[in-house]
Amino acid sequence: MASVRMSSPRTREPKKTPRPERPKVKPRTPISLQSVKSLPQDFRFTSGSPSAAEGKKVDSGSKLAVLKENDKKEKGAEDAKGEEDSPYSSKASSREERPPEEATDVEGNDDSPYSSKTNSREERPAEEEKGEVIMSKLSTSRMPQILPSRFESNWGDTRSYVAKKKHQAWCRLSNGDWALGTILSSSGSESVISLPDGGVISLNTETLLPSNPEILDGVDDLMQLSYLNEPSVLYNLQFRYSRDMIYTRAGPVLVAINPFKEVNLYGNEYIEAYKHKSMNIPHVYAIADTAIREMIRDEVNQSIIISGESGAGKTETAKIAMQYLAALGGGSGIEYEILQTNPILEAFGNARTLRNDNSSRFGKLIEIHFSVTGKISGASIQTFLLEKSRVVQCAVGERSYHIFYHLCAGAPQSLRTKLNLRKSDEYKYLKQSNCYTISGVDDAERFHVVKKAMDVVHISKEDQESVFAMLAAVLWLGNISFTVIDNENHVEVVADEGAQTVAKLIGCTLSELKLALSTRKMKVGNDNIVQKLTLSQAIDTRDALAKSLYASLFEWLVEQINKSLGIGKRRTGRSISILDIYGFESFDKNSFEQFCINYANERLQQHFNRHLFKLEQEEYIQDGIDWAKVDFEDNQDCLNLFEKKPLGLLSLLDEESTFPNGTDLTFANKLKQHLNSSPCFRGERGKAFTVHHYAGEVVYDTTGFLEKNRDLLHMDSIQLLASCTCHLPQAFASKMLFQSENAASNPYRSGGADSQKLSVASKFKGQLFQLMQRLGNTTPHFIRCIKPNNSQLPETYEQGLVLQQLRCCGVLEVVRISRSGYPTRMSHQKFARRYGFLLLENVASQDPLSVSVAILQQFNILPEMYQVGYTKLFFRTGQIGALEDTRNRTLRGILRVQSCFRGHQARRNVKERKKGIVALQSYIRGEKTRQTYLVLLQRHRAAIILQRNIRCRSARRDFVSVRNASIVIQSVIRGWLVRRCSGNIALLNATEYLGVTKGGESEQVSVKATVLAELQRRILKAEAALRDKEEENDILHQRLQQYESRWSEYEQKMRSMEEVWQKQMMSLQSSLSVAKKSLAIEDVERSSDASVDHSWGSADHVRAKGREENGTPRLVSRALDREMSAGLSVISRLAEEFDQRTQVFADDAKFLVEVKSGQSEASLNPDRELRRLKQNFELWKKDFSSRLRETKVIINKLGTDDAGSDKGKRKWWVRLNSARII
Repeated sequence: MASVRMSSPRTREPKKTPRPERPKVKPRTPISLQSVKSLPQDFRFTSGSPSAAEGKKVDSGSKLAVLKENDKKEKGAEDAKGEEDSPYSSKASSREERPPEEATDVEGNDDSPYSSKTNSREERPAEEEKGEVIMSKLSTSRMPQILPSRFESNWGDTRSYVAKKKHQAWCRLSNGDWALGTILSSSGSESVISLPDGGVISLNTETLLPSNPEILDGVDDLMQLSYLNEPSVLYNLQFRYSRDMIYTRAGPVLVAINPFKEVNLYGNEYIEAYKHKSMNIPHVYAIADTAIREMIRDEVNQSIIISGESGAGKTETAKIAMQYLAALGGGSGIEYEILQTNPILEAFGNARTLRNDNSSRFGKLIEIHFSVTGKISGASIQTFLLEKSRVVQCAVGERSYHIFYHLCAGAPQSLRTKLNLRKSDEYKYLKQSNCYTISGVDDAERFHVVKKAMDVVHISKEDQESVFAMLAAVLWLGNISFTVIDNENHVEVVADEGAQTVAKLIGCTLSELKLALSTRKMKVGNDNIVQKLTLSQAIDTRDALAKSLYASLFEWLVEQINKSLGIGKRRTGRSISILDIYGFESFDKNSFEQFCINYANERLQQHFNRHLFKLEQEEYIQDGIDWAKVDFEDNQDCLNLFEKKPLGLLSLLDEESTFPNGTDLTFANKLKQHLNSSPCFRGERGKAFTVHHYAGEVVYDTTGFLEKNRDLLHMDSIQLLASCTCHLPQAFASKMLFQSENAASNPYRSGGADSQKLSVASKFKGQLFQLMQRLGNTTPHFIRCIKPNNSQLPETYEQGLVLQQLRCCGVLEVVRISRSGYPTRMSHQKFARRYGFLLLENVASQDPLSVSVAILQQFNILPEMYQVGYTKLFFRTGQIGALEDTRNRTLRGILRVQSCFRGHQARRNVKERKKGIVALQSYIRGEKTRQTYLVLLQRHRAAIILQRNIRCRSARRDFVSVRNASIVIQSVIRGWLVRRCSGNIALLNATEYLGVTKGGESEQVSVKATVLAELQRRILKAEAALRDKEEENDILHQRLQQYESRWSEYEQKMRSMEEVWQKQMMSLQSSLSVAKKSLAIEDVERSSDASVDHSWGSADHVRAKGREENGTPRLVSRALDREMSAGLSVISRLAEEFDQRTQVFADDAKFLVEVKSGQSEASLNPDRELRRLKQNFELWKKDFSSRLRETKVIINKLGTDDAGSDKGKRKWWVRLNSARII
């Protein structure tokens, strides 16, 4: 792996004093170093007496005055140094941090091809033929070789630091942070330090820690640091974090710092790069690639254990690892299904907490199975301890599980109507925390993503609707309320919308639901007693039912996913397990959930310690290797506090949970009584107690411990679910009953024992032991996730928080042990089998140990660089890389020879085959060409025959058309001449006689030529005139057609008008006949009728007179039209008057009624005004009736006159049409 050289913010003043013994490399003046332990926080250097670590401010003026004098003395020596002699050149950096004797040792090894060049871990030598990554020579060749003979008791590589002027060192400030300062002066035990901000402080020299050279800034493996102390590690991680390099190696452990933003480190390009080994920087992809390659190579199951605090990015890291495994092992399609399980599990198992917007509230182990060829063949998912209490209660600022908010925001209208969904702030379970959204998260979009993922894992549409119905039922359960019915605080369920909706969604009757939530059946002897519940008991029963429904639904979903991922998949026993489990949690108030979560982290931390610390030492001791004991913090005392029987936390909790009268206070008192002697336990006031975990002290509040540990769901609720018509509640109830019957036989059932007989703590303990057993049978790969700040802000790095997590997860100890021990080991048989062919002589008959020793001697591996154990060979860091390089070079040479020989054979075969192929092709092509030529020749001949016939027919057709045209022209000309000359036959005879008598044949011919020319001119003129006439005829014909079409339109319009007039006349006649009948009955006011008849008679007289005067039907028609319009105007005036008077009478009557009823106020007598209004109405009615009768008479007369005029009009119309036709 190539070392990364970054630009450092630190600046050093270059020294310019030449050193004659090494003209090319000028390192800094060697520092006398002594071995001390670097990591403990309270260590002291051996020289001088201990003093306070805190520095104090000094007078900068007086200090600088002294420094100026010292600068003048050293100025000449500093000016003599050249720029090329910088102590930070690539050649000087390997020696400038170690004593002269160490530099000599390394210098002697620089010429050997087997110096330190690789960084391999246990059981990972030789990254073999498949291309395992070999780290760069540059990054590790300059690391000091630590010999066991010198450092048997001291594992730290921080030496006593003799302060020299112009050197840089780490100093601790008053706020606890580390700062990189420049040593201005040093006298005795005091040193003056210049800080980066310009300040100057005085500190005890013993409190200073040396800094690494700038060339090591930002190295991607902490093992490459020359000084492995806490500030150097913090600075290196911060240096990389500020440049978005969030992954760093710490020996065999990958440290991942959560960036809290999108970084460009993922995608297909990076996957291909790690797949083909073209990139070797630290990454999750590199860990996943190592796991899958070791699984194929060693045929051993692998595990990737991802740990860290809540919010450190464990869930995202697990998804990234799954993405790489799916890319490498994909091809069957199952990998896409595995990736699509993440949205489902996150939606149903993750929630927002105060420290993390996407905190996993359950643990999961995803076991991915592979085929012999390394392709994914199936997977299975195991979950641990879902936090059911979050369904019914949430702290302020947190959220319940994501799926509730996804459903409320993204469900389509049809589903909302079916489930009676409301907004999230209308459900009591969700509005407790007053937090409904997460910044940057679209719940509606996430809902569609979850539905798509369910489709991918083959959950049917019907089952999806049932799942959403159960979620809605859980939400509506929180809205069920109770009412007190007696003095004993007994309650019954209010039959409101919440209860009705729940009964409808789970498929039971409202009465059954009310009975299950407000009563409890108890069996006393042979009798069944129904006991009414109090308000608190009813609420607990309701919440228990809601939690049980959600937990059962979550388990059912996991079962469906496992069925989808496991059906028809061929397994070979090889698998890679990815553990993503809750991180260590410490809140202001820590309850039962944090108690179980932190217990699980203690167990995982012990697994980490056992693998990387205990097993390391035990293996050295078992193989007889000279190995010094290593002190590290073991959490076995804390685990004993949890697991010890009968006086452990879990045992006492289960014991108190079995007592009917047990309370949280009695449980807390029992803990204080029995566990005060434990170094990891401390009793607090009230119900609280403190446990000293590996990551720090946590104060637990026992409120709710017993209830959550019992997790009782009464049989009445189970029977309610069993009686439901929906299939999911029935399945939940049957599983609960089955587990309840079988729980007692096996208290550590992994499938989850029933909460009726097995406590939650005992069940979780059994699952955890089984998990540890499974992980113990795999080769683990550790990823430690670090949270840089508690505010979830990008580019923010809190030293104290990061340092605490590094201490808790043991990263610094891992690096020290890996650097100082023998991290690479290999059995004698495997070593001989892998490198035996490199020996110059045949040693096939010798035993593996002799072969191994011969290999080491042949390649001059220094004795201090390895040790031979009883069963294995142990190597220092980088030593196995030399053998692997030689092996790879030899294999490449063999392959090159084989490739050359095979190429020669292939080329020879190709040449022979090419000759035969060319000859065969020539024969085949010749035959094909001849056949093709024959076909083309036949086609050519046929084409000639066809062309000849076609041209003949075309020429014949043209000749016939020309001939016919000539005949026509000749006939026309001859006819014209005949017609022209037929009127003057005498002239024609005289002409013929004149021509005969004269005998002049030439003159006759000339006369005929002029006549023909004149005739042709006249023919052309006649043809032109004929064409003009034909065009005029065409135009006239078109106009005639237009006139005919217009005339037909006019006739149609007149006919339609006649029909309309006939209909109107018929209606008028019918109305007049009705008027006549009414006049016969009402024989009133004949005088007025006579006057009207007289007026209309005069009008008839005038009309008749006009008809006589004009004598034309048109005038009669116009007169009739005027009279008809006058009659219609009279009728319209009567209708308008009727409408107006009707409206007036109606308004007056309405007003009088309102006045009489008191709705309106007016100074009049309503009764008298009403009678007066009635009289006026009767008078008007009589008057209007008389005028109406008069109008009817007039219309009757007009009808008779119109009938006569209509007949005259028809006669006139017939005459007019006949005249036009003529």
